[in-house]
Amino acid sequence: MASGEVRPASGEAERRRGLGMASGGATMSATDGVAVEFVGPGAVDVVRVDGPEPGPEAVAVETIVSAVSAGTELLVYRGEVDRTSVADEQLPGLDGTLSYPVRYGYAAVGTVTAVGERVDPSWLGETVFAFNPHESHFLADPEDLLPIPDDLAPERAALLANVETAVNFLLDAGPRIGERVAVFGQGVVGLLTTALLCRTDVETVVAVEPLAPRRELAERLGADLTVDPDRRDPVAAVREATGAVDLAIEVSGRPSTLETAIGATGYDGRVVVGSWYGTKREPIGLGEHFHRGRISVDSSQVSTVDPARRGRWDRSRRRDVALSRLRELDVDRLLTHRIPAGEAPRAYRLLADRPGDAVQVLLTYE
Repeated sequence: MASGEVRPASGEAERRRGLGMASGGATMSATDGVAVEFVGPGAVDVVRVDGPEPGPEAVAVETIVSAVSAGTELLVYRGEVDRTSVADEQLPGLDGTLSYPVRYGYAAVGTVTAVGERVDPSWLGETVFAFNPHESHFLADPEDLLPIPDDLAPERAALLANVETAVNFLLDAGPRIGERVAVFGQGVVGLLTTALLCRTDVETVVAVEPLAPRRELAERLGADLTVDPDRRDPVAAVREATGAVDLAIEVSGRPSTLETAIGATGYDGRVVVGSWYGTKREPIGLGEHFHRGRISVDSSQVSTVDPARRGRWDRSRRRDVALSRLRELDVDRLLTHRIPAGEAPRAYRLLADRPGDAVQVLLTYE
């Protein structure tokens, strides 16, 4: 069957997850009941799913929109992840491994359409955010859902996961007053990180990005300087503008950029790596500048909160901050494409083959 053709889901793919059982009625139409599955490198199918009936302690959600992650999801799409890796053990909607076929995604906004007999009926009709794969209907525990305020449009709300990731970068990086900072990579998360940094008391924010439309967005979001690494040596350009940065945040998704970020960072500076490189590998030189410069390299991953902050911070508090910032930031300009979920293969081809044409792609369910 050709990739992208709507086909029936396998029994294994129905992911009943103990929250309820798929209804025993007729299979829903491709418009009303679909899910997106990665079935092989560069291959995506849209499969039919039945409308789920919630168990006693679960709710059923009808998806309005879901956001495609051009970073992590493209690794899965291209087959650049270890297929034995757990999807994300911190998120109940992403059980299992990343072996094909797999449903993956973590930014869905929808409406609660049915509640279990032990669930507060006030959930019915709520607009909610869920860390759930791309599918038109799903079941969830109410504790795993975040109600969305009435004044926040579902399309904006779909960026919550990305904003929370950017908030986590700042929590891990700890930018200080007067510091000079460079953000390497201006995809959606990089742009949001740039925007958040520009709202702090750092002195200078430099955005390093090869794609011109994304550099323009970084400037609109407040970046003091943008650098095209394809036209200028990025280390020289950043050092010429800042002397050297105190903090570099690497979110390009390219392993080779880590060495560039280290080179642009000054004595006793910090590099925070937010990229997940998957199975991609590059030789990285950690020579004199890294060792004698006492450069620190740390990872940042949104599934957990920095252990040093857990006395005062948990994921709930971080999410509240992300929701607050999402309501304040000018994120609408990042939403470049809205594609029906039934045409999901087109969305991934766009992001993989023409990244300069798209920033944030949303899948819509109507």
